Amino acid sequence: MIKDFLSHSFLKPLRQPLRRGYDFLWRSCHEMAYRIGVWTGRRDPLFPPPSLHSVGPYECYTSVGDEFCRYFIEFGDLQAGHKVLDVGCGTGRMARPLTHYLKAGSYDGIDIVEPSIIWCQRTYRTKYPNFNFYFSDIYNAMYNPGGQCHASEYRFPFEDARFDFVFLTSVFTHMLPLDMENYLSEVARVLKPGGRCLITYFLLNPDSSALIDAGKAGFSFRHELPGCRIENPEVPEAAVGYDNDWVRRLFGKYGLSLLEPIHYGNWSGRPDGLSWQDIVIAAKTA
Repeated sequence: MIKDFLSHSFLKPLRQPLRRGYDFLWRSCHEMAYRIGVWTGRRDPLFPPPSLHSVGPYECYTSVGDEFCRYFIEFGDLQAGHKVLDVGCGTGRMARPLTHYLKAGSYDGIDIVEPSIIWCQRTYRTKYPNFNFYFSDIYNAMYNPGGQCHASEYRFPFEDARFDFVFLTSVFTHMLPLDMENYLSEVARVLKPGGRCLITYFLLNPDSSALIDAGKAGFSFRHELPGCRIENPEVPEAAVGYDNDWVRRLFGKYGLSLLEPIHYGNWSGRPDGLSWQDIVIAAKTA
């Protein structure tokens, strides 16, 4: 009804101010409902407020986190006493289920969206002191345009061989080759010998390419850049696909041994995909 009202031509000079006011009121009401829900105990305090980036519906937020927590344990051999690093932790979607599992271990999360990190720091600090969150001031045109460094030059703020398990979910699917390779080298650096990592990709191989050509995939990846294929040339990082064999060689370059099989996802139209994205698990060999 409000949208129909704002569409009248006589309101054209006021349309943008009214729209901004409507959006502000909508966000304020949802924010207040969120806070009341947390205060009264009727809302999960680890579910972030709607004002933060990429939260989505509660059911989706929690189901994806729970899904990957199972993968961490089953495929990554995650133990309750392990030291864990979450690269691209966002609003804590993966951290939330791990609070029930890492009783004797620790969790560190890093992300480039500062408001999300501030919320996580404030929310987890008291009840989960073994969970820590860090802001990475990396340039990103959409999420951190004032960033002070580039991903291709970034060094994780941790010492060598600190972690038993490192994971990146839906991170390398949005990174170009130089950035992605630097991050992978950092994953290898901070992993202990024998430690494992779990990383998601969009992997291009004969099977996924055939499904793309048949129109069954979620992406076409028709645009080629050096070292990768992308979906949208105007926003290259929106979705990035990598050659399957090249990724294998890159892991070997940094002393990471892939643990077979690769768990392919259903983004490409595979009817038996494990998850949405392809999941690669590797162990540090030395």
